Amino acid sequence: MNSKKIDAECSSADLEKEESLSRQNPGDKTQEGVSAAYEAKTELILTLFRIGFGRYQWQLFILTGLGWAADDIWLQGVAIILPQIELELKPVRVEYATMALYAGLILGASTWGVLADLIGRRLSFNITLFIAGVFGIAAGGANSFTSLAALIACLGFGVGGNLPVDGAIFLENIPQSHQWLLTLLSVWWALGQLLASLVAWPLIGNFSCASATICTKANNMGWRYNLGGITFLMWFLRYFIFNLQESPKYLLAKGRDEDALKVLQHIAHINGKTLSLTLVQLQAVTGQNIVTKTPGPMSNWQIIKRSFSSFSLSHVKPLFSTRRLATNTSLTIALWGLIGLAYPLFNGFITLYLTTHVSDASSSVSTTYRNYVIISILGVPGSVIACFVVDWSRKSQSRFSIGGRKLTMAVSTALTGIFLFLFTTSTKEADILAYSCVTSLTQNAMYGVLYAYTPEVFPAPHRGTGDALCSAFNRMTGILAPAIKIVTTPASGDASQATANGPIFVAASLFLVSAILMVLLPIETAGKAAL
Repeated sequence: MNSKKIDAECSSADLEKEESLSRQNPGDKTQEGVSAAYEAKTELILTLFRIGFGRYQWQLFILTGLGWAADDIWLQGVAIILPQIELELKPVRVEYATMALYAGLILGASTWGVLADLIGRRLSFNITLFIAGVFGIAAGGANSFTSLAALIACLGFGVGGNLPVDGAIFLENIPQSHQWLLTLLSVWWALGQLLASLVAWPLIGNFSCASATICTKANNMGWRYNLGGITFLMWFLRYFIFNLQESPKYLLAKGRDEDALKVLQHIAHINGKTLSLTLVQLQAVTGQNIVTKTPGPMSNWQIIKRSFSSFSLSHVKPLFSTRRLATNTSLTIALWGLIGLAYPLFNGFITLYLTTHVSDASSSVSTTYRNYVIISILGVPGSVIACFVVDWSRKSQSRFSIGGRKLTMAVSTALTGIFLFLFTTSTKEADILAYSCVTSLTQNAMYGVLYAYTPEVFPAPHRGTGDALCSAFNRMTGILAPAIKIVTTPASGDASQATANGPIFVAASLFLVSAILMVLLPIETAGKAAL
């Protein structure tokens, strides 16, 4: 039996399973917040997944994954270079660099997620990494801390749009049988951290000054090389190599049925399948009898003008249209805010903690970055474990399954808080490294499920806005992390152990509170198709 025949049979089996679930549990789809016309068309689209999960989706998985990797490359990239920036540029407080990054991330998350619902996923998808790549390269040439912080804020504006836009466009191009891959997408986030640490270890370890008294640009080039052009290369692959199509669900939501059909035909062609759906069939489900020709392709500028001419809160209100959905939306946004503060309080300054908390080992630059590589490696299995649990819960088809999204998130989040508390009790290198590694694993598992749950729970016409609200609130609270670090830790670095652990205590507490809120979420998305 050849592979195409196997793929066809698997796709048919998945389709029959999904249609059976739809008939048995008609309320299982996330139907709140969408119009009847859009829902009817989407039901028809769900029957079209005979085109399967093929070459197009695998390419999209890699391209969106690179966007997620870029997000953590810069979150960790800035954290990695803080010690060397402090030695060379001698800022009043080096934490202001992290604050600048989060200022850019706030603007990026709130801007690009909303724009994805206005001008489309495709245009937003292509712009974000370009901005990050250009300003990332420029940041490596900064000669003052002020200019560096400004450039970091600009690259943050581009990076901030990656998570809400990339997650939405990937989810809207895959069948329900493969929605678990949205969780696996988070492995790219962990790989981004690993890549940042692998690049930093040899560069910063070998091309860095040892103390502030002899630290100049000439003998401290490692962190400048580290910023490099990796993000720009990712944008090049995304823009020139891969022929990305607009999301068919976005086009349906905008009433562009003919364009949506063309996208589906393109995807079917790439996957080696044939699509029998016609425009008449697509429009018939909502009672439309007249087939109208869509105007020719619009330029990017025409798309932007047309979108903003009808801008309103129409994408926000549906997220709170029912009591259940309003409660879930509010809790989801709150979770992103709490975790957005907790995560950078530890991870945003991890290299500083690794150099200040160890009392029994060498504090050499090479040792610090070697340990950081080990921590990054241990974070990758966390995303894989989360993906396994999410896929298992999908197959179990039980709302209260032990592997459901909510319980998996809650357990991994609670464990993260517990291990951070244990981190504060340690001063030996082995103990600190062990607790850091386990924390890296559990928090990546947490993020993996949260990244999948969030876009799943929002209906597609408003998904970009919902993701943007979550991501923006995540960045808004994240900007408080450097402020808390500055307030609780003296600039000289000779703080007592209790004072130095202040930010970590706050982070651990916030993770535990988040775990409780996750259990209270009223909507479970395991085993359900996202509209």
